[in-house]
Amino acid sequence: MSTDLAELFESNRHWAASMIARDPGFFTRLLAQQTPQYLWIGCADSRVPANEILGLSPGDVFVHRNVANVIVHSDLNALSVVQFAIDRLKVRHIIVVGHYGCGGVAAALHGERIGVADNWLRHVEDVRDEHRGWLDGLPSDDDRLAALCELNVLQQAVNVCGTTVVRDAWTRGQTVVVHGWVYGLQDGLLQDLQMTVSGADEVGAAHGLALGGIKARFEQRRRAARAGAG
Repeated sequence: MSTDLAELFESNRHWAASMIARDPGFFTRLLAQQTPQYLWIGCADSRVPANEILGLSPGDVFVHRNVANVIVHSDLNALSVVQFAIDRLKVRHIIVVGHYGCGGVAAALHGERIGVADNWLRHVEDVRDEHRGWLDGLPSDDDRLAALCELNVLQQAVNVCGTTVVRDAWTRGQTVVVHGWVYGLQDGLLQDLQMTVSGADEVGAAHGLALGGIKARFEQRRRAARAGAG
C-alpha cells in the first residue's frame, strides 16, 4: 500500500476514535437507523462537502453529487437517489446547491472542451444560452460566472420539481420542499436564492421571484462598479 493511502487509513482510525471519545454511542445509533430530513444535490467538487458545510453529523443528510449539480430527467442515477430519499427516507427538504467558481459552470460559460463531461455540461450551456443577452451585459467575467452559477441552480431546482418522483409526492400530499442555494468558497457561507417550492403550482412564481432577485442583485453590483470607476 502506498504511503498516501496508508495515511488515509490512519486518518480514518483517528477520526473513528475521536467520534467514540466524543459520543460513545454514535456508531451504534448510526448503524440502527438513517433518518435524514435533507437531500443535498450538489457539485462533485471536493471543496464542497455537504455535512461539513451544514455542520451536520453522518446520517443527518442524504447526498447526491455530480459535476455542476445538474439534474437531468433521463439520469436514472439521480432519479433513483431522489426517489429513495422521498419514498424510503421520507426527507422533507431537497436542496440544490451550486457554488461560486464552479469549474463545470465555467467550462459551460466559455464553451471550453474538457472531455466526456462536455456532453453533461450541455445542460448548463442551455442555461447560458437562455440568458446569454443578460449575461453578456454584465461588467466582468467573474460576474458572468457567478451569475451563471446561480442561474444554473434555479434551473436544476426547476428540474427537480418536474420529476415524476417529486410530483407524485406532492399529489399524495407528502411534504417535500425544494430549495435553491449557492455556496461561497471564498467565505464558507451558504446563500438562499429564494427558490423555495412546496407544490407544483408554486414553481413558476418561485422561479420568477428568484430570477428577479438574481438580476436585481447583479444590477446593484453593476451600478456600484460604475460608481467606483467614476
